[in-house]
Amino acid sequence: MNKLIKTSDIFILLSAALSMAVSIYFWFNGYKEEGVFIGLWVPSLLGFGNYLKNLVIQYKIERKENE
Repeated sequence: MNKLIKTSDIFILLSAALSMAVSIYFWFNGYKEEGVFIGLWVPSLLGFGNYLKNLVIQYKIERKENE
């Protein structure tokens, strides 16, 4: 049975959440530039996760068409 959220999705989401938490920590402790820099990782990580998920879906579709 296919799971809606896979292990790789959990790691991507955890890395984005951790990045956001570290960014907020830096921001409120006076390191605003560092906080913004780390905060920019969040959309990049989520975009990378989305790209990987799309690759998997595309592979499954192509495999099904070739059967």
